[in-house]
Amino acid sequence: MYLKEVFDKKDELLDKEIKVNGWIRNHRPQKEFGFIDFSDGTCFKHLQIVYDNTLSNFNEISKLLVGSTIEVNGNLVKSSGNQDVELRAISIKVLGDCPDDYPIQPKRHTKEFLREQAYLRARTNMFQAVFKIRSLAAQAIHKYFGDNGYVYVHTPIITASDCEGAGEMFQVTTLDLEKIAKGEKIDYSKDFFGKKAGLTVSGQLEGETYAMAFSKIYTFGPTFRAENSNTKTHMSEFWMIEPEIAFCDLNGLMDIEEDMLKYVINYCLTNAKDELEFLDKFVEKGLIEKLNKVVNSKFTRITHEEVVTILKEAKCKWEFQPEYGEDIAKEHEKYITEYFNGPVFITNWPKDIKAFYMKQNDDGKTVAAVDLELPEVGELMGGSQREENYEKLVNRMNELNIEPNDMYWYVNLRKYGTCIHSGFGLGFERLIMYLTGMENIRDVIPYYRTPGNCEF
Repeated sequence: MYLKEVFDKKDELLDKEIKVNGWIRNHRPQKEFGFIDFSDGTCFKHLQIVYDNTLSNFNEISKLLVGSTIEVNGNLVKSSGNQDVELRAISIKVLGDCPDDYPIQPKRHTKEFLREQAYLRARTNMFQAVFKIRSLAAQAIHKYFGDNGYVYVHTPIITASDCEGAGEMFQVTTLDLEKIAKGEKIDYSKDFFGKKAGLTVSGQLEGETYAMAFSKIYTFGPTFRAENSNTKTHMSEFWMIEPEIAFCDLNGLMDIEEDMLKYVINYCLTNAKDELEFLDKFVEKGLIEKLNKVVNSKFTRITHEEVVTILKEAKCKWEFQPEYGEDIAKEHEKYITEYFNGPVFITNWPKDIKAFYMKQNDDGKTVAAVDLELPEVGELMGGSQREENYEKLVNRMNELNIEPNDMYWYVNLRKYGTCIHSGFGLGFERLIMYLTGMENIRDVIPYYRTPGNCEF
């Protein structure tokens, strides 16, 4: 029986014999009895196992170390200690013992140490909480879009298109790299796909093609950036949620972003109470209050120009001086969310700092783009109304030296029954950071990929 079932049915199981399998998280052997802190990972709660010298293998059990795997038969009884119930062992069988060099001991390990033990860190309370919330958040995202009539689309991981035009793609090739290193000319027509290909940086462009068939779609999958960055918020492999919605303008898109985020937070608040209480106590004080505040907030909507005006009028000494027509810095994002005391949608960004596919506004200077800024975390989502006008899209691509013929299939969407449509991208790991209070993106994905690191 799994522990989740034990705790869910503890009243009807009381004073009955049950069998459980799991791992020793802590062990306090005494001369004639002992206490085992026991977990199987199916719920955040642990079960205390109480045993005594009536066990035929008492001496063997009393020597077991943390990390050992055991099978326990016993009677579930009311606890005389801090727990609701405990298991009085009738028999304990060793399924897999553990030596004393086991790295995960019952003490507070640093996150840096646990990153070096990434294959074992899910056995700690902190990371059990984090990865349970990651699982629940993924379930919530699929449920939200499924319940609202979206089609889930699996966009390709290998692609010949660089969505953002930044050239930060990992290359996929079967060519002989040793010959290339010797200076031989690269002939991509002889490569596996007959052209230069790489790992996707975004499923957006392919997602748009399916939005023109199903009206409402979303992608949720891995993306890759060959960006040589070692900050706390960047990784080379991460997951993205990218909805694309036909017949939806920028205002409608913001409605969806706000509604989806509140739904996911509420889902986790409801289904991860034990995990969030632990993280609130040991990782980020006030975490639950922060999440509830977002759920109950009305998100502010303001233009980029209005934001810069507020920043310029602020009595602050900026490290980076805010300017019209330029991007805003982290310090600016923080100030704006504090200024409005809650989440802020910043709209109508300068055209020259945004991607080619964004809808050009009538002023000729801005595009119908939106970034969602959250208190303490900064940008969480980025989206836009997409340019649906064929001539405007082609002209913009030419301005940026992007060859329209290389993306004919994307451009042709504007020829074959075009319509107003919009979409956004949400970095899943950044969402999990916000939900858990974890400060480093490496701590919210099972195995992180960063420059110089591809362990496990």
